[in-house]
Amino acid sequence: MHRNFIGGEWVEGIDVRRNVNPSDLDDCVGEYAHADAKQAGQAIAAARAAAHGWARGSLQARADALEAIAAELLARRQELGDLLAREEGKTLPEAIGEVARAGHIFRFFAGEVVRAGGEHLPSVRPGVEVDVTREPVGVVGIITPWNFPIAIPAWKIAPALAWGNCVVFKPADLVPGSAWALAEIISRAGLPPGVFNLVMGSGRQVGEAMLASRDVDAITFTGSVSTGRRVLEAAAARFAKVQLEMGGKNPLVVLDDADLGRAVDCAVQGAFHSTGQRCTASSRFIVQKGILPRFVDAVRERMTRLKVDDARAAGTDIGPVVDDAQLAQNRSYVEIGVDEGARLVQGGTSIERARCGHYFAPALFTDAGPAMRIAREEIFGPVACVIAADDLDHALALANDTEFGLSAGICTSSLASATRFRREAQAGMVMVNVPTAGVDYHVPFGGRKASSYGSREQGRYAAEFFTTVKTAYTAA
Repeated sequence: MHRNFIGGEWVEGIDVRRNVNPSDLDDCVGEYAHADAKQAGQAIAAARAAAHGWARGSLQARADALEAIAAELLARRQELGDLLAREEGKTLPEAIGEVARAGHIFRFFAGEVVRAGGEHLPSVRPGVEVDVTREPVGVVGIITPWNFPIAIPAWKIAPALAWGNCVVFKPADLVPGSAWALAEIISRAGLPPGVFNLVMGSGRQVGEAMLASRDVDAITFTGSVSTGRRVLEAAAARFAKVQLEMGGKNPLVVLDDADLGRAVDCAVQGAFHSTGQRCTASSRFIVQKGILPRFVDAVRERMTRLKVDDARAAGTDIGPVVDDAQLAQNRSYVEIGVDEGARLVQGGTSIERARCGHYFAPALFTDAGPAMRIAREEIFGPVACVIAADDLDHALALANDTEFGLSAGICTSSLASATRFRREAQAGMVMVNVPTAGVDYHVPFGGRKASSYGSREQGRYAAEFFTTVKTAYTAA
């Protein structure tokens, strides 16, 4: 049984959760301890006790610890990728790539430890000097989702530790295996007891304890809009720092002058790979009318060649949906789309494979209107709809007509159109002739409107959340 890690010790939980393989429901990946609010409180107390020493400790020791974590992740990418694919349903190549990404993230922030900058400025007053520095915020509560069970924890934990914070980490209840494996690696990296803590458990118990505790100085959360709103309200009530990454309803605009093959690649990769379970997935194809019939035919043809099967099987393009609740949600939205008058032209049904799992054929709707629920609400599955656009002006208006603003893409051969789209798309990330899903680890990640709240994640921009600025005046 896999236990929680609190104050440098592996401890039993109050209960146990079985982790089931969505590709094979008869396969139990493992049993993982479930903590309650009391154990979450113990982890917070351990982090608070360690915070002063860690913040003022050796920078080299901090960098060495992160480098050791990075090296082990990269060395074990095949093994850990297999675990990730088994518990979450992401295809094996994607899962291995995610583990490698986590390793590169830790390696990046190992370097950032010794690159923490500051400013030395003259004061407007004679004989006074000014130093502007960054300091750790203290104890950081980290709450992560199930769809990237090792990469998202990595891009929160690594900068938190790099800039001298202590961590209380609550992974998604649905996929504890990858999070536990990451925590086990971190536990052997030489960190002082209490600097890093893993508390697996429910949001009602562990998450609420983190939100309520005045010993948690900052909360970084990735998940749904509804839960993000609850996190924001609780954190704001006690003036804690908060960072939220939430949903998306990302458009991919395809203009008449687009390269058709590239546009189809962007659409299929962005909408359906990773089973569409990405906040950056393309769920709205906004297509200019001149290319629309050819685009739909080409996407449909490509979809017929996608192999939906066991995540770890050779040749699988798309693995299973993560669990029965998400599968039911996908099927429900297909029914909603049909009832609203959109035309289902491909997929949208549960499918059977050799082993019982949560398999679903990716769905494509045409004749969709921008007011339809399938065009406005985040489905978080491999379901996309095609909306017709008259021209670039119309396409931009449709693309921006959403409460979300995470990622937006365009396929075009026109530099002028691409440049205008980059400037006017109301999104935190804009993609030109590349899929809306797929980002680098060394540059900022985040969106606008209901997609994100607070400062950006990843790269050097992560310092805005994980540090606080101090201005010091010194008289000569």
